Amino acid sequence: MDRRKALKNMGLSLGYAIATPTLISLMQSCQEEKAMVWTPDFFSVGEGAAITKLVDIILPKTDTPAASEVQVHLFIDRLANEVMEPEKQDLFKLGMSRFMEEAVRVSGKDKIEELKTEDLEPVLAEALRNTKEEEVQMFESITNYQEAVSQGKAVTLDDNIARFSFANNLRGLTIWGYSTSEYIGEEVLAYLPVPGQYVACDDVETLTGGKAWSIGISNYE
Repeated sequence: MDRRKALKNMGLSLGYAIATPTLISLMQSCQEEKAMVWTPDFFSVGEGAAITKLVDIILPKTDTPAASEVQVHLFIDRLANEVMEPEKQDLFKLGMSRFMEEAVRVSGKDKIEELKTEDLEPVLAEALRNTKEEEVQMFESITNYQEAVSQGKAVTLDDNIARFSFANNLRGLTIWGYSTSEYIGEEVLAYLPVPGQYVACDDVETLTGGKAWSIGISNYE
């Protein structure tokens, strides 16, 4: 499916669900920081470089910018560092560690910093190549693992499941960050920075030409 069309037709709930002061602040700060050298807060420098490549594998440049071009990697780093609960951070780091270890092993490289896009792409594809039934089982294992950890039990998480957890989370965060970026909000979705006439109920096709609202509409009540 054409990405621009898909973004325009995204459900309205996405924009409203994330329109919180904290996340809006994160997105704004990511747009402001477009330095030549990015120093991650949550990730190591090597992990940050790999994350930048991974988000562009998930959402490469087409008729809309690549994910990294709208600062999605910064968004994920800030969200993980400032918003994720500690137990979610630990799970994300665990999955990322297992994922990067596998990428280094398969590629024959010595360290994360040497990984290229072609090294990461097959590992990402393999981590996400599961049937619906397998995903259900993996999510159940992840839930059981988190519950055991919260109870102070010594438990381990299967490597394949850990890599799936990371890849699945990263994919969701990439789409989330991309959909709420300034460029997508203003250039692809229906954008209304200054609310005008209040329309209590009308057809989306009539109001926006079928586009989902950008989060700019979240203050329009």
